[in-house]
Amino acid sequence: MVLTFVLVAVTLGGYAYYRSIDGDIPRVAVDPGSTRPPETGALNVLLVGSDSREGDNKKYGAKSQGLGERTDTIMVLHISPDRDKATMISFPRDTMVMIPQCQSRTGATLAGGLRQINSAFNDGGINCTVRTIESLTNIKINHIAKVDFTGFKGIVDAIGGIEICLPKAVNDPKAKLQLSAGKHVVRGEQALAYVRTRYSLGDGSDLGRIQRQQVFLTKVLDKITNGGLLTDPGKLNAFLRAGAKAVTLDDKLTLDRMVEIAGSVKGLTAKELKGITVPVEAYPADKNRVQLRQPDARNFFEAVRSDTEVSPPSTVATKPKVENGRVRVQVLNGTTEVGKAGQVADELADQGFVVVQVGNAAPVPTTSIRYAKKDADNGIAYGDAVAARLSKDKRTPVAGKVAPVNPKPYPAKVAQMPDGPIVQLVIGADWPGVRVVSPIPGSLKDKVVDSTTNPCL
Repeated sequence: MVLTFVLVAVTLGGYAYYRSIDGDIPRVAVDPGSTRPPETGALNVLLVGSDSREGDNKKYGAKSQGLGERTDTIMVLHISPDRDKATMISFPRDTMVMIPQCQSRTGATLAGGLRQINSAFNDGGINCTVRTIESLTNIKINHIAKVDFTGFKGIVDAIGGIEICLPKAVNDPKAKLQLSAGKHVVRGEQALAYVRTRYSLGDGSDLGRIQRQQVFLTKVLDKITNGGLLTDPGKLNAFLRAGAKAVTLDDKLTLDRMVEIAGSVKGLTAKELKGITVPVEAYPADKNRVQLRQPDARNFFEAVRSDTEVSPPSTVATKPKVENGRVRVQVLNGTTEVGKAGQVADELADQGFVVVQVGNAAPVPTTSIRYAKKDADNGIAYGDAVAARLSKDKRTPVAGKVAPVNPKPYPAKVAQMPDGPIVQLVIGADWPGVRVVSPIPGSLKDKVVDSTTNPCL
């Protein structure tokens, strides 16, 4: 899509050059079926990130099940009919949706049903993905673009990398990302690791990763349009050659079509590009999945179709997010394992929580999080901060008694003790563990973490 901005200034001599670039772009036929949403004059491009392990991508691991290609990034770039606004709409990969009947990659018929949205691509390829998005949103997809790992790295390298800022050091072996706190210009493998990592940045959720990807892509567009690329023939050629190798487009997105689009969007800049995630909520049958939140999702898609002002949907919870350093925690061992409370207290302290006491409780089968009834107004928000750090599923904090059976002080070394409600964590036999977000050298128990230690503020 960025290529369309470049084509605005094409001369007759340059056209032949761009046609040679166009010949290097792989293309696929897209035929999602005859029953499709109506045209509205808007331009909607489905962008997918493929985890293919073919070719240069083999080093990223073994093939996925099936034919070895899934999409964990699904976005729709929506450009208004007047071409004065652009919205990047992200669909979380774990969203449970009704996938329509599709044709599999091998030509067999795939029955429709309730599945994860990214299974549409894994099982039925890009045609099934287009059909699924159109059936969910009633928005017609005009074009598609697919990028794999190697292609993504090539694009970022061709524009000289993107500057990011990490509030904390990150060491994520799974994503192969190891960087100190502060500003970095990421290229190649580091850039790929930054947009792929999940548990080591932010709140560890896929929604957090989506927001990071949206910001990153906005920075890519800004650097291309405002970073001198268009006036530097050498850099421009490197970018276009890398872009041609990076993407797979549909067969209708020809060079002539790109020139047509370019003429219509020449006034758009990165400032007009807005990133939004579709409204979702927890999926009742599996807390590791989400589902579209209604009626918010229907209203959101209607706003996109009619090109009324599209605003970021409200979150499921209206409670303000509470930072870990503001939460005082009592940890009680409700298991038969000796020393469990102290071990968990250390892990929570390493996540920035202010552990004030540890103790024992009568053995219980289920882990629970409590706050005092007198703190009903905001206790659940503080309890949610603790619940969000559990490894497997989020426990719902409940009001109850929060006095330990035999409390012992825990040496919370902070400059000033928080004054919010105390949250009590009772460790049960089903203890899921503390999810590590970002391993940091040293122990947060021995230092004060505030805005002055965040290099990105």
